[in-house]
Amino acid sequence: MGTLQKSLKTRHITMISIGGVIGTGLFVGTGKNILSTGPAAVISYAIACFLIVLIMQMVGEMATGELALGKKRGSSAELGSFASYAGRYIGPWAGFTVGWLYWASWVFIVGLEAALIGGILHNWFPIIPVWVGGVGITLLMTVVNIYSVKSFGEFEYWLSFIKVTAIIVFLIVGILMIVGLWPNYEPRSLELLSSYGGFAPNGIVPVATAIVFVIFSICGAEVAAIAAAESENPAKNIVRAIRNVVFRLGLFFVGSVAIMIMIVPWNDSAMLAAPYANILTMAGLPVAAQIIQIVIFISLISVLNSALYTSSRMLLEMSRQGDAPKMFSQIKNKRGAPVHAIIGSTVVAYICALMYFVSPEVIFYFLGNSVGGLMIVVYIFIAISQIRFRRHYEKVSGEPLAIKMWLFPYLSYITIGVLAVVYLCQMLIESLRSQFYLSTLVLIGSVFIFFVMRKFSVKPAIQKEVKVEEIKDNLLSE
Repeated sequence: MGTLQKSLKTRHITMISIGGVIGTGLFVGTGKNILSTGPAAVISYAIACFLIVLIMQMVGEMATGELALGKKRGSSAELGSFASYAGRYIGPWAGFTVGWLYWASWVFIVGLEAALIGGILHNWFPIIPVWVGGVGITLLMTVVNIYSVKSFGEFEYWLSFIKVTAIIVFLIVGILMIVGLWPNYEPRSLELLSSYGGFAPNGIVPVATAIVFVIFSICGAEVAAIAAAESENPAKNIVRAIRNVVFRLGLFFVGSVAIMIMIVPWNDSAMLAAPYANILTMAGLPVAAQIIQIVIFISLISVLNSALYTSSRMLLEMSRQGDAPKMFSQIKNKRGAPVHAIIGSTVVAYICALMYFVSPEVIFYFLGNSVGGLMIVVYIFIAISQIRFRRHYEKVSGEPLAIKMWLFPYLSYITIGVLAVVYLCQMLIESLRSQFYLSTLVLIGSVFIFFVMRKFSVKPAIQKEVKVEEIKDNLLSE
């Protein structure tokens, strides 16, 4: 079967997780959220980032805890396998559902990013058809992923490094403008927070509903846990990566929004259409608009790269559990890359991208409007798994956890409740209502498929492969 290579370093893991988060949702979507919410958008971002931080803490607890339990049993455990956690601590149906929903979400993101990349290349070079640019970049990322995990990590590191550098420059310039140390700019910080209708000009409801949009734009930080499984020291690196990601989420997202609302009036739609570029231009950096466009293009490639990596690893995990064809669990590449899983994910991503050209208003619309809701569903399953994992861990292990969820179990239950409310809030937002119904339909469909498969004995083989220790774990967790 082969094994994954442990060739990623801590810097790779940190940047991989950041790369999956920082995309057009930050560079473009931030302005839209401020327009609909007002200066109070900073609260929406703070709450959404805190929720993601809590999910990261849960993932870190289960990942490091599974390693400890694996050593105690004399076996090994994979980091970041959300499907296996859900299957072990909730039930096989949950593992099947989480794995396929998570894989499907990231595969579609590959197709979406490919379509957007093709569009940008076509705008820059009209001679290049949209589909050629999208397919070409995806093919390049597929080759990078197949060559070795180290090449993927290094490539993603530098793509993310460029994005992070651009945001840091924006933060430094913005802070200098706000405190009055930037030449030829008169700060209006506090005035902008109270003028034009006040801090929450549209009321509290938009502040709550904006959390839905923000979570959709920043999901992906949990990729750090998946990547840590292929690092030199998984237990150590998962702790470092989670702490680094937690800090950067707050700095990049909440910090950016705080600067925007203190420099640009919340109702200035022209400025907020491209807030990063326009604020840097306001600061007297005229090349900023062109540079930010390049950074956005790099961001799309980076997210596509992370999405392809994440989807292939989840497909590999699902195959090993018996929930996907066995061919995807093969690692015959001498550098330890799961070639079949990568190619399988890429092929499906191409089909998703093709839907953009064949049926953008029907099929592609259906796929796109189910992704955001599915990610929230996955997070809810992660939270439930963590609660049951902790109770099991405390029964069978006397070792302290390297990462622990704060205020257990209260904060875990609160997280589930808030995520459930956020999911249901989609029904209150006209633009997200279809997303709610479509993601719910996909969720129900995946659970239905599992029970149909079990009824016709599609998965009996994997039951024979389950280790005795895992059967005991399941019994103890009940």
